Amino acid sequence: MNNAIRWLFKQPRSVKRMISLLLDALFILLAFWAAYLLRLDSASLLGSLRHWLMLAFMVPVTLLCFVRFGLYRAVLRYLGHHATLVMMGGVAVSAVTMVLAAHYVNAFLPRSVPVIYAVLALLLCGGARSMARALYNQSTKKLKIPVIIYGAGSSGRQLNTSLSHGSEYRAVAFVDDNPTLQKALLQGLTVFSPVELARLIKRYDAQKLLLAMPSISRQRRREIVDSLEALQLDILTIPGMADLVSGKAKLTELHEVSVEDLLGRDPVEPFPDLISANIRGKVVMVTGAGGSIGSELCRQIVQQQPVTLVLYEMSEYALYQIDQELNGLCRAGNYKVDIVPIMASVQRQNRLEAVMSAFGVQTVYHAAACKHVPLVEYNVVEGVRNNVFGTWRAAEAAINCGVETFVLISTDKAVRPTNVMGTSKRLAELVLQGLALRQSNTRFCMVRFGNVLGSSGSVVPLFKRQIRAGGPITLTHEDITRYFMTIPEAAQLVIQAGAMGRGGDVFVLDMGEPVRIIELARKMIRLMGFDVKDEQHPNGDIEIKVTGLRPGEKLYEELLIGGDEQPTAHPRIRTAQEVHLPWDEVSVLLKDLDVACEDYNQPRIRELLLNAPTAFNPQGGICDLVWRENQASGSEPVAETEIGKPVVALVR
Repeated sequence: MNNAIRWLFKQPRSVKRMISLLLDALFILLAFWAAYLLRLDSASLLGSLRHWLMLAFMVPVTLLCFVRFGLYRAVLRYLGHHATLVMMGGVAVSAVTMVLAAHYVNAFLPRSVPVIYAVLALLLCGGARSMARALYNQSTKKLKIPVIIYGAGSSGRQLNTSLSHGSEYRAVAFVDDNPTLQKALLQGLTVFSPVELARLIKRYDAQKLLLAMPSISRQRRREIVDSLEALQLDILTIPGMADLVSGKAKLTELHEVSVEDLLGRDPVEPFPDLISANIRGKVVMVTGAGGSIGSELCRQIVQQQPVTLVLYEMSEYALYQIDQELNGLCRAGNYKVDIVPIMASVQRQNRLEAVMSAFGVQTVYHAAACKHVPLVEYNVVEGVRNNVFGTWRAAEAAINCGVETFVLISTDKAVRPTNVMGTSKRLAELVLQGLALRQSNTRFCMVRFGNVLGSSGSVVPLFKRQIRAGGPITLTHEDITRYFMTIPEAAQLVIQAGAMGRGGDVFVLDMGEPVRIIELARKMIRLMGFDVKDEQHPNGDIEIKVTGLRPGEKLYEELLIGGDEQPTAHPRIRTAQEVHLPWDEVSVLLKDLDVACEDYNQPRIRELLLNAPTAFNPQGGICDLVWRENQASGSEPVAETEIGKPVVALVR
């Protein structure tokens, strides 16, 4: 039976319309004679020619009305109120046709028969369609994945309606915290309390839970997700209310619970004066514009409507992508912003000055950096050149070109660093602090924060890929902890912190509470519907494998070097009083470091970094790959010289 129903629904529309016409003609015939039979309690009129003539008029007129009213254009499985109204209109016309036909052919017609006929015809035509739809839905139920909807509000009910029309999921129950809704029947489904979830999962063999509460706070969402963790059920969620209202997402676009739901917090609304102070009506430049932080800075800067936004990026592909995206964003939001894509390196001061002078740059957000700890350990010279000398050249260019504000994107790894990346970022801070003391035309400030969710190289997408591949999840240490913040919140706070700088300021973003990475891994495993495999649970699905700390990696991160921090006008931005050097001492350090980099003298670079006031405390020896290969083979590197010569040439 189920196969026959599904076969019928797969036929061409022309075939299904012909079947519907024939069935409706039969229903009109049955309703006509049934009405007389019920009224007269006799079948004596079946042989009456006049009554058959009445039917000859009624059937084509009724079917024509159904056609004209669009009944046969409606898709049967999606029939709604409109189809019911069409059938009522068609049956009403049919009843009137019965009265007129009886008058013209002089046929016997009791006054109650048209009413009885109309009711029967509506029941037959409408009931047959409802039955067909019910049979089709029943036949496809076994092919759909049973799910439970958490949230019986308007979003949950709309989601259930959408699922009933789809072919992937079927809702088996609602769950809601509101006690007034519990035990109620909504759209044929019972609303249960969340405490009954474990029983419901077993009873209905539910495979997924759909979180349909887009307007709740991120804190409340996190509490709900935490409470569902023990169920070991795959959890999907609908987009947030902001995305639904703006049209960026649809209610039916289900996706996995995001890391923001696990770790995130409710953002603080930006202060209008701070967010626009250095941007609106100005010429702004973002270095590293194609990176994770740089690209988000550009998105938020465009919304504040500067006159010009200069995208300064070394990667051609990254520059192309962000340029295309921002131009589309400007068209969609009707922003009158001139987007200027510039492909160049921050290590070339003449190029920086040419760009800043040509466009009259007033504000610079310096996000260009080598940020991957192990890669910088393996490529020390390039990391130092980009992070230290790139920042210095960009800052000198800003001073020479009269830039008003220069904001450095720093990192928590600059605090008591154990790696070259963190040390180079702390040196970049010292450079800007020294320049702030040397002059007062350009305001320099630094904004320091931890890991951002979803950035390139982030642990979260790595864990997701490993879980989908069946594991194991690779973790460097069981006790490793990190601070996390969403990219949009970080970029928003960077812009506001930059507006508060007076010169040489170090701003620290409130990152919330640190997170144990192993707990994050376990949460992600459970919320993706798997079990953790360990000594206590040898039959689990995904194993967490500890691989050992990578070169330069710390167990935990800090945001302050000293304990002296002060609040600012923004609740999530604090200012720190850090150790700094006068420019004369900074310049001597930079010259020595430059010579060491030119000579590719790794021991000298290590010595200078250790002697600098950065609190550098390396956990191992020099890890630079080329230097180690030279040491192993007994070769010595040739000093880097003019442009066009090899970066490193080996002599035997």
